[in-house]
Amino acid sequence: MAQTAHVDTFARDHLPPRELWPDLIFTRPEYHYPERLNCVHNFLDRWIAEGHGDAPCIYTDKKTYSYRELQQLVNRIANALTRKLGLVPGGRVLLRSANTPMMVAAYLAVIKAGGIAVATMPLLRAKEIAYPVQRTKIALALCDHKLADEMEKTKTVASELQRVVYWESGAPDSLEALIADESDVFTAVDTAADDLCLIAFTSGTTGDPKGTMHFHRDMLAVCDGFAGNILRARSDDRFIGSAPLAFTFGFGGVLFPMHIGASFILLENPAPPNLAAAVERFKATVCFTAPTAYRVILGLNGKHDLSSLRKCVSAGETLPKGTFDAWLKATGLKLIDGIGSTEMLHIFISATEDEIRPGATGKPVPGYEAKIVDDDGHDVPPGTLGRLAVRGPTGCRYFADERQRKYVLNGWNLTGDTYVMDQDGYFWYQSRSDDMIVSAGYNIAGPDVEAALMTHDAVAECGVVGAPDHDRGMIVKAYVVLRPGVVGDAALVGALQDHVKREIAPYKYPRAIEFVTELPKTASGKLRRFTLRQMAQAEAEAVKSMTSTAAE
Repeated sequence: MAQTAHVDTFARDHLPPRELWPDLIFTRPEYHYPERLNCVHNFLDRWIAEGHGDAPCIYTDKKTYSYRELQQLVNRIANALTRKLGLVPGGRVLLRSANTPMMVAAYLAVIKAGGIAVATMPLLRAKEIAYPVQRTKIALALCDHKLADEMEKTKTVASELQRVVYWESGAPDSLEALIADESDVFTAVDTAADDLCLIAFTSGTTGDPKGTMHFHRDMLAVCDGFAGNILRARSDDRFIGSAPLAFTFGFGGVLFPMHIGASFILLENPAPPNLAAAVERFKATVCFTAPTAYRVILGLNGKHDLSSLRKCVSAGETLPKGTFDAWLKATGLKLIDGIGSTEMLHIFISATEDEIRPGATGKPVPGYEAKIVDDDGHDVPPGTLGRLAVRGPTGCRYFADERQRKYVLNGWNLTGDTYVMDQDGYFWYQSRSDDMIVSAGYNIAGPDVEAALMTHDAVAECGVVGAPDHDRGMIVKAYVVLRPGVVGDAALVGALQDHVKREIAPYKYPRAIEFVTELPKTASGKLRRFTLRQMAQAEAEAVKSMTSTAAE
């Protein structure tokens, strides 16, 4: 590792031991990076230096930002961070906002100043926000004032958080007020290529979320990897997507266009109808969203003109062949499927349009390797069900977490997905191999929902799994054992759903609740979620069969 620029080495000191890192592969020339590197120079500063400063960078309903205007905003924030807010290289800054230009600018400013960005979902509740704050000792947060309620609650839970600066609050201590007298010139901190710049927290399949640690060079690697080798966008493209910037999938929708001098469209409310309307309004050419959103847009029956689109990426959940076929028929475009993970930063298996096999995720992105292994990590032959293992120029590094030993085996990253590889090297998704529920592009941990339900007085026990759903791919389903004397009726279902929405992020609530007298357990008394998943699958198939019979 090169000499770090970090003055605050707390995060760096909590990288996993080097022997627990996955193998990192940099054999292809596009992944050869200099030892000293601040990625914001590549995404922003170089375009102004090369005379591209007046080109559009960000489109919103209110304003269009050129590359030069964004750079000036980033530089003012970076100056305020270092001169007024005490940020030193290596310091962590919590970021909270919907997808807005200020969120993008804050991200880039923290990284340009040598800090480490820790972004959180806008829908998270205070105790969910407090976890990364306490875990990584975050003293400073930048936040949209519209999210102040949960942020203020977080301050009462997490004493580590010493200051929150809000933007668009109109207050004398707002971010706009702090940067008003700051210079729009700031030289990027001379960081090492392997200095940390981002800690992204997972949804947490079991137990607490895991902090995944990413370097400056990782930001470029995903651009030179999936974006460069598979997506192959152009500098005149306009990107649009629905994933929150706190998701690494969503952050890619910013990095990819900026890496090639292209532009992107930001929507604070990127619900599928709004996304489709914005495609028409801004003449978007590259779209990133989940299969669920593509299905909803198809259901709008041509209400919006999508003819400007030339590339569409699907990720976040498995892409059904039916959705692929319907989108192709409606638009003439093949959906580019892909699988990525927070641990790997972005997509590592996909296929270009001319190599797509509908129903298959694809092949490893150039520079990555993938295979299927058994539970002991041994390779299995093509056509055999097993665990997906991958390695490449990015890889898993958990923040001080023993679960690093489970995710990385023999130098390979084990993603938690069950796959089959065919004779031609295409990978076909089968299921998650852990307790993660992937619903409408969101990763939801079953144990997280269970914990929320268990805080309700009516619940004695519960088990939460994913149930198949036509519209969302999967939904969260809870099997609940009630306390004696409690009646399980429709009113209680609604009350439990509302309770979960108050306890944790609302999108995690169980859309189906079934009251049972007991839960399936092992001989040692552990919950058998596999059995619950079988029950949910059987019940969904029974409903589907009854619906088909009625239609006939």
